[in-house]
Amino acid sequence: MKYAGEASQGPAAGPEGPVAAGPQQPAPGPAREDDRREHGHDEQRGTRNRVARSILDHGPSTAAELALRLELTQAAVRRHLDTLVAEGVVEPREKRVYGARSRGRPAKAFALTDCGRDAFDQAYDKLAGDALRWIAQAAGGGEMGEAAVAAFARARMAAQAEGYRRALEAAPPESRTEALARALTADGYAATARSAPVGEQLCQHHCPVAHVAEQFPQLCEAETEVFSRLLGTHVQRLATIAHGDGVCTTFIPKSKTKTTTASASTAGRNPA
Repeated sequence: MKYAGEASQGPAAGPEGPVAAGPQQPAPGPAREDDRREHGHDEQRGTRNRVARSILDHGPSTAAELALRLELTQAAVRRHLDTLVAEGVVEPREKRVYGARSRGRPAKAFALTDCGRDAFDQAYDKLAGDALRWIAQAAGGGEMGEAAVAAFARARMAAQAEGYRRALEAAPPESRTEALARALTADGYAATARSAPVGEQLCQHHCPVAHVAEQFPQLCEAETEVFSRLLGTHVQRLATIAHGDGVCTTFIPKSKTKTTTASASTAGRNPA
């Protein structure tokens, strides 16, 4: 395959090597070779994306069907399918045959996996936001609507908290924050615990519901309340991803005073 910048024709070659035919162009250096390789990788990735998109648009497809739709050779399509299978984006299935089956092995059809579908645009955030707005409106809007969303957020976090509670009960008192961080990480929050002056900080480097929490801070508030109950002490939310911070940070003091709720002035948002 030729790349941009390659000469379409080189100098004529004689028995002893190339015959000089005017000024010679300098040989491509390592940097240029790297650029070409990178361009080639981008091109391959772009074609694989087209293969995956075609499966998304048309459903499970054979290599022959994909080659016809994308105007590629079947051999090229199979190479891309092998890579997509290795990456967990597509999976082979036996193609369904309606009516009499012809002789020979049935062709394999390739379908997107859940992971492959997640690589394309999804509307989960919009769906969740619409559902919470409906809850608020159905409850009458205003303060009653906000209270209804808060009740939903607490119920959701209470269900998650059961698994976190078991993790904390199995840990020694001095390691409970670390145990909570591990449990949160298992749920996709990429959490860590670290020492801080007169206490500890629980840091969540990812939030799966950040976009929805931007609109409904009750989700952050319910989470903070659960942390307080699980750890048996007042906790203070210092920062949240939903409000534009890089990390959700919760401060846990060393002196643990039993409490049942987090501070209403700091749960889910930055302190003033």
